[in-house]
Amino acid sequence: MQRFKNILCVVDTDRNDTSALEHAVKLAASNQARLTVVEVVDQTPANTRLFVRTMSPVDLQEKIVMAHQTKLDEMISPWSNKVKIESKVLTGISFLEIIYEVLRKEHDLVFKIAESGDLLNRVFGSDDMHLLRKCPCPVWLVKPRSPKAYQRILAAVDVDDVYPSEELNTRHLLNLQVLEMASSLTLSESSELHIIHAWEALGEGAMRYGFIHKPEDEINVYVEEIRKKLNHNLYTLLDEITDKLGRDALAYINPKKHLFKGNPRKGVPEFAAKINADLVVMGTVGRTGIPGFFMGNTAESIINQLDCSLLAVKPHKFETPIILDE
Repeated sequence: MQRFKNILCVVDTDRNDTSALEHAVKLAASNQARLTVVEVVDQTPANTRLFVRTMSPVDLQEKIVMAHQTKLDEMISPWSNKVKIESKVLTGISFLEIIYEVLRKEHDLVFKIAESGDLLNRVFGSDDMHLLRKCPCPVWLVKPRSPKAYQRILAAVDVDDVYPSEELNTRHLLNLQVLEMASSLTLSESSELHIIHAWEALGEGAMRYGFIHKPEDEINVYVEEIRKKLNHNLYTLLDEITDKLGRDALAYINPKKHLFKGNPRKGVPEFAAKINADLVVMGTVGRTGIPGFFMGNTAESIINQLDCSLLAVKPHKFETPIILDE
């Protein structure tokens, strides 16, 4: 089962919301993992004139950091008897400092309260999207005021096999990561696990309503063949994860499997809302061999429509574009 050993939790002491911290403490305790809690504050401009007569920018920055460190220690105090927590205040651009900390300390999971993005009613803000695209380890964005216990977890997988061989292997391994994490969390949360693959039959629209004219019976046969193939792929994937986790564990979890016919960009968020999912676990992978594609367009579209917490998983071979300056 997936176990995390070195968790990083990002908080904002000015927000009266400890949802991410509560989930991080719970997971750290169950995994016997190290937990570090950080807050990122802005860098004081070197040319500031606000306090130039009373203190230097360096002294001002130190005062700010000390004040936030005090508030940070007060925030984590109620949970210090459950798990050992280290804390620190970082200074700089939020997503960069978080990724630098991950690289420095080799964290294997980042918790953070999700921002509210204003553009197009997006759930996640710009710092969140930077983390989802570039953070080398899984990122767990907790919806504000998230429930303490998750009742329904949705794992989104891609069992289509139309990709080039290298990308197909990457996506297959990512599917296994997603299911392993979702299964572990389902056990620890005593929740329901739903597994979804949203699919479309390539060319169906053109055959039914467009320029390709095919008899209705032929179209239906074609669509059903694709459905059966994807259903077979999904069960094959579940057989493989059963071998990894153990038949007893998966039988206890008893995941509910869903082949959702429709565009994944709409299908996954709609299904998550339909079952009132508390957490979606999914992979974020761009097209293999295309520089700069740190997260696929489909993944970004799905994420921006979710109204619940998200655990985003990267492929094992993912390399962040952020370089740690020694």
